[in-house]
Amino acid sequence: MPVAVDGFRHHPDHLDPAAQQALVRTVLTLAGEAPFSRYVMPGSGRPFSIDMTNAGPLGWVADRSGYRYAPAHPGTGRPWPPIPEALLALWRTLTGYRADPECCLINLYHGAGARLGLHRDEDEQTFDAPILNLSLGDTAVFRLGGPRRGDPTRSFAVTSGTAMVFGGLSRVCYHGIDRILPGSSRLVPGGGRINLTLRRVTPA
Repeated sequence: MPVAVDGFRHHPDHLDPAAQQALVRTVLTLAGEAPFSRYVMPGSGRPFSIDMTNAGPLGWVADRSGYRYAPAHPGTGRPWPPIPEALLALWRTLTGYRADPECCLINLYHGAGARLGLHRDEDEQTFDAPILNLSLGDTAVFRLGGPRRGDPTRSFAVTSGTAMVFGGLSRVCYHGIDRILPGSSRLVPGGGRINLTLRRVTPA
C-alpha cells in the first residue's frame, strides 16, 4: 500500500496480461463508436493534455461552459456505448457497491507531456459510491492528497494492470497524474497509457 488514506485500496497487478490485452481491445472498440476528444477547460478554453471518451448512460465532458455529465458524445451526438460487462464485473467484485456505475470515463495519455493536475471528482450528484480506477499501458506517477487542496500529497508509481478503489474519505481527496513514463509498456498500440474510471453519478 503506497499511501494510507481511509477508504483507499491499491491492487497492483490485479489484471493479468491477458485481461489487460482484452480490455485494450475493448477500449479501442468503444473508441470506434465514441471517438476520443480533446476537451478544453472552462473559461480559458485551454485544451487538456490527454484525450477522453466515455461509456455508459452518462459521460463526463468539459468545454468552455463547464464540467458536467451528458448522455451523448459532444461530437457525434450519439449516446455513449454501454459499459462492457467485463468492466461491470470488475466494479461489482472490487467495490461491492449495491448499484452499477453510470459512467466509465476513458483517458488516453500519449507523450511525455500528458498529465492531469490535482483535482477532485465532484461533479457527481452523490459521493456515496466509491470510484474504481483501472490502469493499462505505460506506468504513471500518481499523486494523492487529502480532501483540501493544500493537504500534503504523496506520489507513487501505478503500473499496467493496477486497480485502485477510492471510497470513504479518499472518495473526495485531491489526486492527479504528474507524468507518464513513455515506453514503459508495449500494451497500448502506438504507446501511451489508458485509464478507466468507473463512477456512480446519481444516487442509487
